Amino acid sequence: MKTKPARLFFAGLVLIFAVPPLAAKVTFTGLDLSEDNRLLFRADSALDGAAIQNALFISRLTDLRLRQITAFPEKMELLANGRVLQVRNAFGALRIPLSGGLPREVPGFPSFTSGSPVAGGRVEDMAASADGRWLLYVEPETIAYGNLILLDTQLGEKQTVAKNVDRPDRFFPACWSPDSRVFVYARAGKLYYYPISASQTVPADERYRLIGDGAINSVSWGNSGDFFYIRGSTVFRARGSELFARAIYADFLEIGAVAGKIPFDFDSNFDSFWIAPDSRSILFTKGGRNVFYYPLEMDDFSVSEAALPYLMLPQSCYQIQVLWPPSGPLTLLASVLRKEGRATILYRLRNEAGGMSFTLLEEPAGPNAALSPDGSRVLCWGEKGIVLYDYAGWRVLRTISASPAVSCLWINNGEFVTGDDRRIERKSLSGAGSLICLAGAEKYGFEEESGRILALAGGSWFVTNGSDSWAALSAPLLRPPSQVSGRYRVYLEPQTAGPYTNLPMVRNTASVGTASLLPPVQYKREDPAPETFPGGDLFTHGLRTGLREVALCFDLYDDLTGLPFVLEALNRFGFKATFYLNGEFIRRYPQAAGIISETGHEAASMFFAPIDLSDSRYRIGEDFIARGLARNEDEFYQASGRELSLLWHPPYYAASAEIISAASKAGYRSSGRDLDPTDWLSRDDAYRLGLSQASAGEMIDRIVEQKRAGSVIPVRLGILPGGRSDYLYLRINVLLDALVREGYRVVPVSTLMEHAK
Repeated sequence: MKTKPARLFFAGLVLIFAVPPLAAKVTFTGLDLSEDNRLLFRADSALDGAAIQNALFISRLTDLRLRQITAFPEKMELLANGRVLQVRNAFGALRIPLSGGLPREVPGFPSFTSGSPVAGGRVEDMAASADGRWLLYVEPETIAYGNLILLDTQLGEKQTVAKNVDRPDRFFPACWSPDSRVFVYARAGKLYYYPISASQTVPADERYRLIGDGAINSVSWGNSGDFFYIRGSTVFRARGSELFARAIYADFLEIGAVAGKIPFDFDSNFDSFWIAPDSRSILFTKGGRNVFYYPLEMDDFSVSEAALPYLMLPQSCYQIQVLWPPSGPLTLLASVLRKEGRATILYRLRNEAGGMSFTLLEEPAGPNAALSPDGSRVLCWGEKGIVLYDYAGWRVLRTISASPAVSCLWINNGEFVTGDDRRIERKSLSGAGSLICLAGAEKYGFEEESGRILALAGGSWFVTNGSDSWAALSAPLLRPPSQVSGRYRVYLEPQTAGPYTNLPMVRNTASVGTASLLPPVQYKREDPAPETFPGGDLFTHGLRTGLREVALCFDLYDDLTGLPFVLEALNRFGFKATFYLNGEFIRRYPQAAGIISETGHEAASMFFAPIDLSDSRYRIGEDFIARGLARNEDEFYQASGRELSLLWHPPYYAASAEIISAASKAGYRSSGRDLDPTDWLSRDDAYRLGLSQASAGEMIDRIVEQKRAGSVIPVRLGILPGGRSDYLYLRINVLLDALVREGYRVVPVSTLMEHAK
């Protein structure tokens, strides 16, 4: 890259990245420079080589202004009483008038146009107040933790609410009241409230805003503003005003009144609940599989009969969505993994003469659903398009679109918003529609005479002057693209490291200096380690130089808890991993064992039983090892119809030279690990051994700090006998995000072995 002195586009901003990113890539294309020095270009964000979304930008090189003029609707929400649409994607958070317009960045929020890099991995969640004025987001401090920030979007001012908060994974660690007057947040296993009302003084010390123990999914806001909180097996209910008064005495006074009981103690790691629109009943899932329904505010709080009906979801369920209209039955959508792919199963809770029961409905058109405010209609969307259903009879009313859809939401009972990779549109039940904003551009350029901006999206052309909304155009007259004006010359310079595959460069031909359009990047490189491998045939890591890849290996002893969630996360990132299966797991969950192989992951062996082979009670010989490995092969074949990989590690990683030698003679390659997250340490074992348990966040920070190219990173699935307060696999998205952002690919252990030859 040229290093001539020049004024940089974003002065004074220095960013730190690990290099080189192979999984998360942003590529700039199609530089087009007008005679009045406006630069039009596109940014394509990709993960593992597959395009996810693109964004069109316009920059005035004379004053160095950069503006985004399309908005990919990865996530959408309606704010300010339905007047403003907020769109989130890899390039930041944008707001668009529902009547239509060009996107505007949220003042004060980190975005690409304000100098922040395009983040690899997921788009992290945030929480916007219903009135649209306030935004909550987590500003990273480490890989796993950050500061909870409250942003005033009108003034662009922000303040730190809490430090050392978990970065979002399955849940954002805060939720707003429906009236935007207060929010509740979780930190370090405790729940706190924070009022926004000008008449409410905010105690500076968190102790005086304490609600109690729990995580953010331990609480919920009812439609009428009631606050629900589950601790143990008790459901508490409080008014917003009660929350303020009682929190002061939280050390010795419960929050709210007792509203009911659930049949089990609530475990925020695995359990969820939903409150009915009238706040008179609750739906509760235990372990993500067992579903209970029962009314609240019973006189004796009995659960023996009220906690019926009971529904058991499939073992491979990884996501639950509940549609609960103001009147009528509720519907539960369960997203499941199957050998032939992903599916969504619908269950309807019906109140009939013989009592309440769950019945199976027809599979919907997509895994995502949104219920109209009056509960009469449902939008379902996904890869197959968008379909409108009548809710009561669950019958198709109309196919809205046959193209893959990204996001949809209701405006009112008669109108809704649809978003795909081409357009964001406002539509009505009558079929009429209007454009809100373009989501991306297939082709673009400047109009021949007027200099207006033209873009092709979904086979149709649109035009804007850079200030007004996109409008349809029937006969576009594109000017040939140019990289030269009377004052500037622009070009793309390839990058070998950093967050971008190339950079737009600007040469001021009327003066001196060439500079990147984007902020300068300071690279943090890892010192190469010597190529050292342990003695014998035990493989513990791959190459330390060259390819930046690590292996994630998941150990399944006798419990599948966490498996569907992990498989879905790996699929979303496009990664393949190694799963070590114990014979006990295969015998208990044969279908799950088959799904691992069917989804393209490496299924390896962890012996036929969870035996500590280093235990002196066992006589470990070559024949014992060979028979145990062979038995596991046969059981896996019976379960899946496929062969188990000839790769293994001893249960609990209890290896010895004799054990490894015996496995080698049986035709097996033996794998170890080169770092230990200690996620196997239960609460009981920690107490017995005098050790301290690391939290999931602390383990992630340690993994990312200690990992090197070629690392083998083990993660134990299932619920530990003896318990834990949290589990590493439940924050797998945060770990995958970190690896992607540091330029690593996740590969199976056998791939590391092949590349180390």
